[in-house]
Amino acid sequence: MSVNPEIAHSIQAAGILTNYHDVGSGEPVLLIHGSGPGVSAWANWRLTMPSLAEAFRVIAPDMAGFGFSERPENYTYNMDNWVTQALGLLDALGIQRASVVGNSFGGALALALAIRHPDRVNKLVLMGSVGVPFTITEGLDRVWGYQPSLEAMKALLDIFAYSRELVNDELANLRYQASIRPGFQESFSAMFPAPRQRWVDAMASKLEDIRALPHQTLIIHGREDQVIPLQNAYDLLGLIQRAELHVFGQCGHWTQIEYAPAFNMLVKHFLLRE
Repeated sequence: MSVNPEIAHSIQAAGILTNYHDVGSGEPVLLIHGSGPGVSAWANWRLTMPSLAEAFRVIAPDMAGFGFSERPENYTYNMDNWVTQALGLLDALGIQRASVVGNSFGGALALALAIRHPDRVNKLVLMGSVGVPFTITEGLDRVWGYQPSLEAMKALLDIFAYSRELVNDELANLRYQASIRPGFQESFSAMFPAPRQRWVDAMASKLEDIRALPHQTLIIHGREDQVIPLQNAYDLLGLIQRAELHVFGQCGHWTQIEYAPAFNMLVKHFLLRE
């Protein structure tokens, strides 16, 4: 019998039975995944967790509506509830303060968490991040509008990654199979119905709140990102006082996968720095 590596520990986080990974030891780092179809914390961070776990305690949850966490009936998928779940997870694990690494949707959530509960966040890492106003890209519209088929998933992976080497049929099939698990597409399609610009707007934090953030922040973006515009990274750099930016050339939306060793080293060094 094969064991699914996406399923790890379970805990009640603000009333949501949450699937989460908990590896390594040391200062806690919370990893928050993106919002692609069939996504899970493991799918998003499988190349990141082992590296960061060499120096930190790494917590990577499936947020409500994604992966193997609970999908309650009549649950409202919005930033307020996701922030409450993330905070509830830290509380349930007895973690007072953690650095937060957010990918795409997870970046918007990391920003919102830091704005609303600044004392609970140490450092911020925002990768291909949502959370500031922008006009929805065709890529993001297609990601959120995904209807399950193997061909549709192959087309999405072309959007996500810069290099065709990463977008092989095996990965496409894995992600497609993940997207059609019971309940997965139902919750996903309910989250971001058209017109989808409103969901970009709903995830944006107020600019004055972002400008007031006191946290050291590392911003990472792929230059060829077709999902979230590179301009977001420059906007965040201009707003956050203690920010620095690293842009990877020949890189799409999956920096942590396309440039895994460099991404891991960059994040690890940033988090270890005084």
